[in-house]
Amino acid sequence: MSRAAVPGLPSRYPIGGQLPALYADDDFAQRFTAGLDTVLAPVFATLDSLPAYLDPRVAPTDFLAWLASWVGAADDPQWPLERRREAVARAVELHRWRGTRRGLVEGLRLALGVHAEVTGDGGATWSRTPGADLPPQPPAEPLVRVWPGREARVDAARVHEIVRAMCPVHTVCRVEILPGPPADEGR
Repeated sequence: MSRAAVPGLPSRYPIGGQLPALYADDDFAQRFTAGLDTVLAPVFATLDSLPAYLDPRVAPTDFLAWLASWVGAADDPQWPLERRREAVARAVELHRWRGTRRGLVEGLRLALGVHAEVTGDGGATWSRTPGADLPPQPPAEPLVRVWPGREARVDAARVHEIVRAMCPVHTVCRVEILPGPPADEGR
């Protein structure tokens, strides 16, 4: 897509019609301003459509990478267009949930189209009582189970990359790739 001069695009605000009456019948002035109108018409069209350019659901495809950079969204040109649009539209929400179970599950679903569940929290424990015995050890590190969703297979390397990027820095997350949804283990 090009936002350069578009042949035949009319200007909604022709300059020649806004000149003083002295220049209304001046052929040179009218031709000169018509040339400026040709250059400015795409600019005015873009500015008139600015809200659409800033909405990832309808923005031109070549603007998605630019919008993604504004909100820190993952944008892979190899993803289907709808997934790219959703990643940009939900970027702020996903940043809000970063480092949480929900954020990890949603991030994996959005980026790879997989289902996931996170067990364990890798959290810390403490005591409010000074001088008390140490609290018991926190549960084991979090386990991230991933199985195919809209994609037929799971890219293990990408899963590990996303889990590493989205888990809190003080936490080591284990990853299991499953062929299907996990069996209900006495829950």
